[in-house]
Amino acid sequence: MTTVSPDTDSATREPAAELLSVRDLTVRYRTDSGMVTAVEGLSFSMAEGRTLGIVGESGSGKSAASMAIMGLLPKSAQVSGSIRFRGQELLGLPDQRLREIRGRRIAVIFQDALAALNPMMSVGAQIAEAVRVHDPAMDRAALTERAAELLDVVGIPSPRTRLGQYPHEFSGGMRQRVMIAMGIANEPDVLIADEPTTALDVTVQAQVLDVIQRVQERTATSVMLITHDLGVVAGIADRVLVMYAGRKLEEGPVEPVFYQPSHPYTRGLLAALPRIDRRTRRLAQIPGRPPLPGERPTGCPFQPRCPHAVPAECGVADAAPLDMGDDHTTACVRVHRIEGKGR
Repeated sequence: MTTVSPDTDSATREPAAELLSVRDLTVRYRTDSGMVTAVEGLSFSMAEGRTLGIVGESGSGKSAASMAIMGLLPKSAQVSGSIRFRGQELLGLPDQRLREIRGRRIAVIFQDALAALNPMMSVGAQIAEAVRVHDPAMDRAALTERAAELLDVVGIPSPRTRLGQYPHEFSGGMRQRVMIAMGIANEPDVLIADEPTTALDVTVQAQVLDVIQRVQERTATSVMLITHDLGVVAGIADRVLVMYAGRKLEEGPVEPVFYQPSHPYTRGLLAALPRIDRRTRRLAQIPGRPPLPGERPTGCPFQPRCPHAVPAECGVADAAPLDMGDDHTTACVRVHRIEGKGR
């Protein structure tokens, strides 16, 4: 299991104000074979200046949830529930008002920087455009100065020289830094980082995460970190939310979730992590595969793969999350009867 350093400041920190509140979010897509559900009944909140890690396998609904928050889902998507930013409901907001919030108050860093960046525009022009959209009165000289400043903030050397270069002239790690620069261009309140370290080597991953942390310290931005890498979450998040097949299975502060995981899926994910304190010939694995959208069972979606499942209990629909204490909840209805968690 990845080691999580205790947060010595967490006990003394004042509770942070709620910034983003998601309640009963459901996302469905219309397909040729009917409606499929990508996210079902998801609820969570984000506090000011904190980092929320959302983890889960591919297809768990992490990115669909984040794109719903940004208002970037395709027309084929049906979204219900509530997404409130500083008390204002975002679902159903007119496009013009949503565009004012998107990029300025809530911004996103996409995982594929090469695909997200325009290959025909210089890096400096793309960063300047991200600023100009929300501050059209800024002149060219000021935009150039701001673009250079942002490249310097994210640690790109010789920023003024590199403003005129194009995305293909940057390494993968440097392109990801450019995406971070564009994301923080307007000093948003919430920065959504969608798999920001995918396909990067370990050294570059560490550099990119360090940039995000330094930016957060400088701007007090709240960060939503979407990833499948529990080690990344352990290193920089305050809270973690575990998703599977569109549902939230566990949520809480990083330390209790990592040291006392209450859902069998979370336990399986942690058991599959390599450990440096013991020699293991083969890593543990979770048998089976996640269900396709049309295959999801009633009740806990993990039950077909769960060694502790009892259909009569785990098949109950809409089971209320159980409070494990310390602001830690689980969707496992058998948690107190599973070995090691009994009372």
